[in-house]
Amino acid sequence: MVARSLRDVSRRRPRRDHPPGPPSGSQGPVETVYGLRAGLAVFDRRRQDVERIAFARAARAEVHPLVRWAAAQGVPCQEVPEGELERLARSQQHEGLCIVARSRRWSTPAELADAVGRSRGVAMALDRVRNPYNVGAILRSAAFFGVAGVLLGAPAPHPGLATTAVRVAEGGVERLAMARTTDLAQTLAAMRARGIHVFGADGHAPTSALGFAFARPALLVVGHEREGLGDRIRAQCDALVAIPGGGGVDSLNVAVATGVLLAELTRRR
Repeated sequence: MVARSLRDVSRRRPRRDHPPGPPSGSQGPVETVYGLRAGLAVFDRRRQDVERIAFARAARAEVHPLVRWAAAQGVPCQEVPEGELERLARSQQHEGLCIVARSRRWSTPAELADAVGRSRGVAMALDRVRNPYNVGAILRSAAFFGVAGVLLGAPAPHPGLATTAVRVAEGGVERLAMARTTDLAQTLAAMRARGIHVFGADGHAPTSALGFAFARPALLVVGHEREGLGDRIRAQCDALVAIPGGGGVDSLNVAVATGVLLAELTRRR
């Protein structure tokens, strides 16, 4: 089968998430970001998108720059009780800050490929990884190790980022180019055609990731928490690598494994 171009693969746009309770006067889809570091990262990286700020008294000192900016810009900003923050965030893990912002811009797979190719850097792809705690931890590690961006893939349109994943990423989402595809295998094929080397994480692969000579530009793809990489995804990998262990458990959590692999993949930069 001849691989379609990245632009063809990404043409069918997945539906955006529409969190409940958009602020009055909002001009388009919005997202709710909660968590102190996650919210501060939104303010730092795309404050022009911020439409409403709510915070707890305990977070007053940390959010003071936001409060001052909001007052100057006329953006609604209010100190509210814990219960109100829980209602806005739909979570008790709000860490004292909740921001309603215009929905983030998603990159196309072609834009992500361009960025990685130009920098001869590293990108990541997630094959059916859906647990929001795992996704968030992966994104945090990706941002820590300087990954250019992350591609989310699934057999059907990927739903986007859960609010829990954004919080767990501790601001890492705002440091990454985020892209989605409706056919990850086809997108990987198109990236390979553009000179990007695709490496798959497979706990049963005979090749150790430790000391492996990862070529650049590179894309690391990790798979479903229980099933691993799908067959079509494995077929698009230039190499499959494993993390050797010596204990009684035969695999690592996907987020933990991602951190180990990214450390190895980027340490020779």
